[in-house]
Amino acid sequence: MNAVVEGFGALLTLEIAFCVVIGAAIGMLVGAFPGVTATMAVALASAFTLTMDPVPGLAVLLTILIAAQFGDRVPAILINTPGTPASIATTFDGYALARQGKAGIALTASAYASAIGGFVGIAVLMFAAVPLSGLAVEFGSPEMFALVVFGLTMMIEVSGGKIVKGLIAGLFGLALGTIGRDPLDGSDRFTFGIPQLVEGIPFIAVIIGLFGIAEVFGQMLERAHAKGRAVETFGRWWPNRSELRGMVKPVAVGSTVGTVVGVLPAAGGDIGGIVAWNQAKKVSKQPEKFGKGSLEGLTAADSSSNAGVGGSVLTTLALGVPGDSVMAVMLGSMIIWGIQPGPTLFSQQPDLVYSIAGIMLFATVLTLGLSLLRMRGVAKLLELPNRFLWVVILTFCVVGTYAVNNSVFDVGLMILFGVVGLLFRRFGFPAGPVVLGLILGPLAERNFRRSMELGGLETIYTSPIAVVLIVAAVLAVAVPRIRARLKARRPEPQKADPADDDRTPTGVNG
Repeated sequence: MNAVVEGFGALLTLEIAFCVVIGAAIGMLVGAFPGVTATMAVALASAFTLTMDPVPGLAVLLTILIAAQFGDRVPAILINTPGTPASIATTFDGYALARQGKAGIALTASAYASAIGGFVGIAVLMFAAVPLSGLAVEFGSPEMFALVVFGLTMMIEVSGGKIVKGLIAGLFGLALGTIGRDPLDGSDRFTFGIPQLVEGIPFIAVIIGLFGIAEVFGQMLERAHAKGRAVETFGRWWPNRSELRGMVKPVAVGSTVGTVVGVLPAAGGDIGGIVAWNQAKKVSKQPEKFGKGSLEGLTAADSSSNAGVGGSVLTTLALGVPGDSVMAVMLGSMIIWGIQPGPTLFSQQPDLVYSIAGIMLFATVLTLGLSLLRMRGVAKLLELPNRFLWVVILTFCVVGTYAVNNSVFDVGLMILFGVVGLLFRRFGFPAGPVVLGLILGPLAERNFRRSMELGGLETIYTSPIAVVLIVAAVLAVAVPRIRARLKARRPEPQKADPADDDRTPTGVNG
């Protein structure tokens, strides 16, 4: 209890309050500008915070991260462009809701779901740190490979019923993931002598192209229908009781999935959001609405990606292994400050752990308030004529993509993938599996090859955790198909006597 009091007590200063406010303002702007990632913002801010004391410095960096997780929902919902990779799954239903005149309620529901997911992640960090970090220690290469296999089964589930086209898109993503330096021997693969490809296909350029640029190109080619595609009304801003009740289950699913995925090293909010969206669809009473404007899908994805922040922070602090790319940047700052993340941190500096949890709690509350206050102002962007909105979106996409690596080559790739995304849309190929393959492919390859070097396939099928995950992957693919076939074979219930219904046409089955 003393550690809790000391940890939270260290935050009760004007300096910390100022740092949190500054971090929230920067993070919200970062999230709202497509292509400007939280990783890049934290990296840039780290250069300015290294001269500060650890707790104020962490207050700035952590708040930027949390606020960006709120701000990135705005462009995802309003213009179908993920503000950061963590909001990829937000575009699945958010933009569809906006086009239905429900942009206001989508933004509000997203803010609340994000906050609840964030609170769950923080609670896990505070109360379940030791057991969860102990579980994460058990994940070696075989277990991580099995986990990625389970994640790859989500390709089918995010294909919108287009299984074959979804698998083709997923294989395309996996192929993209093989470009660059070999994960074990360091040799170049499929780079064709282009030095910019040595580090692999730039992820930001891909997602901005597939989701943002493709949407703009599509609207440009359909000018006659452009006004119908734009958001003309925002409708209600506050969910009614029925909608609030409907959000309970998906938020619970999203928060759980996000926390678990966040705890696992190298997994991030982008993966957690997609997986949670899929799991919420499975347990929903209205799965047919997912991808077409479902509040359940939206809130599941957003609560998951925000819950993952607490999990990734936990992994970084408990194991000294970055939970995601943002935590990798933050880990470097901690080491420079003299903080050594790892299992001993919880015994040697428990007050710092609770200070970090407290910073995240304050940042989440503040950012929730800012999200609810600023939405109407941001929404006015959509009142611009389409041609002006296209220019704004393209400008942000180009600037954001260029700023990641200061590379014109990345901008060219972004435009190329914008064309690819446009072709995908025209021929009915979903873009989600491409992203999933690009994210998980290198992770699967690296852990599989390491497992083979350690002891071959035996290292996988002798690991209880790996076996459970692989069985779960098989069931995730097989069970829904088996249920669908069994349901199709069941005879439809017939009316007792069609003649009793005067409206039943003669010769038509009941």
